[in-house]
Amino acid sequence: MNANNLTRGIIQAFLIIVGLTALFNLIMMAQSLLGYVFLAIVVSLVGQPIKGFFTKRLKFKNTLATVITLLVLLLLILGLGSLIVPVITAQAQNLSLLQIDQWEADLLRLVSDLDMYFEKYDINLTENIKELLSKVDFSFLPNLLNGFLGFLGGFTIALFSVLFISFFLLKDSSLLLRSILLVFPDDKKERIERSFTRVVTLLSRYFSGILLQITILFLFYAGVLLIFGIPNALTIALICALFNIIPYIGPLAGAVLMIILTMVSNLDADIASVIVPKTIYVLIGFIIGQLIDNFFSQPYIFSKSVKSHPLEIFLIIILAGLLAGPLGMLLAVPLYTVLKVILSEFFSENRIVKELTKNM
Repeated sequence: MNANNLTRGIIQAFLIIVGLTALFNLIMMAQSLLGYVFLAIVVSLVGQPIKGFFTKRLKFKNTLATVITLLVLLLLILGLGSLIVPVITAQAQNLSLLQIDQWEADLLRLVSDLDMYFEKYDINLTENIKELLSKVDFSFLPNLLNGFLGFLGGFTIALFSVLFISFFLLKDSSLLLRSILLVFPDDKKERIERSFTRVVTLLSRYFSGILLQITILFLFYAGVLLIFGIPNALTIALICALFNIIPYIGPLAGAVLMIILTMVSNLDADIASVIVPKTIYVLIGFIIGQLIDNFFSQPYIFSKSVKSHPLEIFLIIILAGLLAGPLGMLLAVPLYTVLKVILSEFFSENRIVKELTKNM
């Protein structure tokens, strides 16, 4: 190798490193925009069946059907926000008035009542929990909630950005496909187009199924909480249902939240005759809801939408959780579905691929 070739190789390697570094920095700088685009794609996938209903069944024009679809989704988001935001705002106002001492006193009172209840079983909780609480600085709560309210302000910008992008993705369903095809050679475009169509169909069914799953859990949780007279039942039910989007970790977090809010909402009641029994009944209702979801809702969604076996999905979600945490678990099923479609299109002769994609 002469000096010119060596110099040329070094320069090319340097330019590649510079280009990759610049691309990484650009992605980091534009991560908010990329997030908006990703959410818009999800919205467009969820909205495709709704738009199809308006265009095919009601014979609406494309633009009108797109606008009505976005209005339906926006009303759904605003409805969810109308349940959650007022409760968060009220709690933030209480904490902003520095009523931390009262909040801590209520919590200690609940612990004391529990200690008295379990005393007959020779279980002592007060000293250990008081020692634990003494090490916790609750002054972070006002800043945390005020910061969250600041996030809600920025949410307005994000919402309109997502809606704007979603409008064009819904109106022109081939817009995203044409953008993807620009980076592939002509001999691959037919396969890419077939893969894209299958991915859109499967993911649209998947996200629509997730919405149905959340709705079923919300209605069930709300019914349980309303039966036992828990304040803010609809809000608690909605939050716990939304937690269920994150596999395995979400339901556990929802159970803990529901138990805590049930007990705190009954601080003025008797611990033995009201708080503990009511909490147990609510927990039983939560478990029944999870059983319905695990044995009926989720298998139906996975088998009918992404055409994957529940055990296959379980292993993929666990692997994604180990590699990327809760976010990986959240994105595992959609990304795995995309990967399966691509493999089935480009490596259809492979025996492993044939086995994995035989039901697709």
